[in-house]
Amino acid sequence: MVPISYTLRSLFVRRSATLLTVFGIGATVAVVAGVLALQQGFQTLFSESGREDVAVFLRVGANAEGESTIPREQAQIIIKGTPEISIDEQGRPMAALEAFMAVLLERTAGGDTNVPVRGVQPMSYAIHGDGVRLVEGEWPEPGSNEIAVGSKLVGRVDNCRIGDVIQINLTPLTVVGVFESDGPYDSEIWGDTEVILEALERPEGSRVVARVEPGTDFEALAARVDEDPQLTNKVLSEREYLSNQTQALTGILLALGSFLGLVMGAAAVFTATNTMLSAVAARTHEIGILLSIGYRPFPIFLSFIAEALVLGLLGGLTGCLLVLPVNGMETGTTNFNTFTEVAFAFRVTPFVLVTAVSFSLVLGLLGGAWPAWRAASMRPTEALRRR
Repeated sequence: MVPISYTLRSLFVRRSATLLTVFGIGATVAVVAGVLALQQGFQTLFSESGREDVAVFLRVGANAEGESTIPREQAQIIIKGTPEISIDEQGRPMAALEAFMAVLLERTAGGDTNVPVRGVQPMSYAIHGDGVRLVEGEWPEPGSNEIAVGSKLVGRVDNCRIGDVIQINLTPLTVVGVFESDGPYDSEIWGDTEVILEALERPEGSRVVARVEPGTDFEALAARVDEDPQLTNKVLSEREYLSNQTQALTGILLALGSFLGLVMGAAAVFTATNTMLSAVAARTHEIGILLSIGYRPFPIFLSFIAEALVLGLLGGLTGCLLVLPVNGMETGTTNFNTFTEVAFAFRVTPFVLVTAVSFSLVLGLLGGAWPAWRAASMRPTEALRRR
């Protein structure tokens, strides 16, 4: 085998071309990794915040609560007739009828956006527990025209500070509290269910949410609910429900990342190919010497492939360094499952870094394959005659 030190010295000797190729691959990897970090931040916000001990009841056929309707009578049948629902210290079922709809509000930076508004009942706060925490002000009083806003809305949407008034249709709602959540609730407005239903001019709720007993078998519960002639509902764990809400945007982001990787990757491959072809041209005489002293074509081929992989690896590490500063940076986009805006942070996860480095190695391999084959296919006598 050709010594590795020979390959590394070659890269150093041609350091200008090496740096150009490394930064070309690095820029491509950084863009793709940035899109993946966006996708990971969005998906993690939903998938990691849902609870396994919270059940979500929706109308059969509804994929999101914005599409679901549950009459009050049916909600009471669910709440009182489901033995898996936990009972609090006062003997009350830990379940609540909630309403959900998007309303168009003005952004602080200009323009409009769809903000999710949720009607909750007093039991909703106990059901969600520490997953929703009041950080300023107080929770809305039941039956009052008061609301609490998620902390991600403060500064992003107009009239979302304590004391401000948000007008929904003909109903003025006063902000009395700010709450935060580890999940998507952080981008919502919460108020009393009956007040929100009246403001939104909707007669029925959207879902029933309930705390269930530990160890509840959701498959058995779903089968029993499906067979109940009084109900037209389906039930999911909150974690499963929230994970399902990421499918549309996750697919779009992955498609975007793939498209950018294909387009920019093609340019990076051509850059790597030109760099390696220049290396082959400059080292033709050396290749002839190696072949004439007994090195076989395959080790020559592997030597140039190794050089291309080193270029790819260096480019991948550069891309990872370029994308690290965006980790934790907050942004907002539309969730196409609910058509509402949700705020979240970029997350540069190990998955993103491993994917980025793997992608850069593939770029280096594709860029070096043709030059390596050309180097290995040279005849010693012809190579020695070139200077």
